[in-house]
Amino acid sequence: MHLSRFLAQSKSLMKLAYPILIAQLIQNLMGFADTVMAGRVSSTDMAAVAVASSVWLPAILTISGIMMALAAIVSQHSGAKAFDKVASATYQTAWIGLFLGTLLILLNTFVSPAVSQQVTLEPQLKSLMFDYLDYVVWGGPAFCLYFVLRNYSEGMSNTKPTMIISIIGLLVNIPANYIFIYGEFGAPTLGGAGCGLATALVYWAMFISMLVYTFYSKKLRHVNLFEKFYLPNLNEIKGILFLGVPIALSLLFEVSLFAVVALILAPFGAEVVASHQIAINFSGLIFMIPLSLAMAVTIKVGFAVGNKEYKEAKEICFYSIMLGLVIAIATAGGTLIFSEEIATIYTTEIKVIELAASLMFLAALFQFSDAIQVISAGALRGYKDTTSILIITFFAYWVVGLSIGLVLALTDWLVPAMGPFGFWIGFIVGLTTAAIMLAIRLNIIQKRLEVTEQALPAS
Repeated sequence: MHLSRFLAQSKSLMKLAYPILIAQLIQNLMGFADTVMAGRVSSTDMAAVAVASSVWLPAILTISGIMMALAAIVSQHSGAKAFDKVASATYQTAWIGLFLGTLLILLNTFVSPAVSQQVTLEPQLKSLMFDYLDYVVWGGPAFCLYFVLRNYSEGMSNTKPTMIISIIGLLVNIPANYIFIYGEFGAPTLGGAGCGLATALVYWAMFISMLVYTFYSKKLRHVNLFEKFYLPNLNEIKGILFLGVPIALSLLFEVSLFAVVALILAPFGAEVVASHQIAINFSGLIFMIPLSLAMAVTIKVGFAVGNKEYKEAKEICFYSIMLGLVIAIATAGGTLIFSEEIATIYTTEIKVIELAASLMFLAALFQFSDAIQVISAGALRGYKDTTSILIITFFAYWVVGLSIGLVLALTDWLVPAMGPFGFWIGFIVGLTTAAIMLAIRLNIIQKRLEVTEQALPAS
């Protein structure tokens, strides 16, 4: 490894990644603000926001996964200087987003009443939960179209607008929460459900802001995105879905695995569940660093591949994984050193703090595998190889990780039942399996392109 090349590539990657990271953190801060401001009304209002979010967030996470395909498509077309294809792909993804955003409204309108009758919750909690969903769903189309324009901009190696517009979203979110939760300035007092209305307004503010930016941006002017209107093209839409659906499902597999484990741990008692949740929540915050780096890798690899600079793409992959491991050393070290202090941010209960601090040791270990697997997946997206990510993540998380977790946590087959520690060892094994398999797949793709590159002069 050449230190000078490593530093140069790291600087270039972090220049793209840090605005994405800040945007991700701001989005989490919005969720934190919703929870705290609803909690000041009552625990029921806070619980309603939490339950409604657990329904809403997986839905929009899945949709955003589909939209993420656009960044890889745009970066490759940009590398090849095929800017008319950039515009067309952006419009076709927008048609997908508009359809899915409208579908969310229709599902809520026609399916939600039937689901409400089957849900057994305390009446006020159930009412607030479904009111939240009734409001937030109207922001669905705006969220989808915002994410399309965000991925278009990021695919053009322009990530700072993502950060700036997330700040705009936060500046809308807090006062909107204040107005609609507490009924200020003549608005109705909606309690926790007001967070849903505020979130919908945030989505529309972010979409309009991104639309204005992309329309007037000098950095994006050469694409001529608004010069020609593109009607839906089914063949192109199929191609985008072919890339995007595996990304969406792989994200869903990872998120749902942690949710399932939390449910399985419920019989162990509130202290165990709380400790597990602290470790998961903190790990999720740390995960945003390699995830943001992976998004930057997608852009840079896609651009290099589009420009047929396959050696450059391979070098970007190698140095990005090295950078991810360097970052993991720092974050894992910090997690180990300050494990108890981190736990005390979440709770004052001594038993929960001690158990959470113990789980932090395992959380620190899996940051290395997590960095390799997420960056490798980001690189594969840049190569537009997403089906392999879906297959590998499903096998690694659900077949390997969950199976080992269940055996170690709940049975005496290999060792005495380990409870939550068994699941965390399962996470480490699953993530390590994913890291190895994705790295192997990445190497296979790179060798295929090397063969193609060697064959080009002869042809």
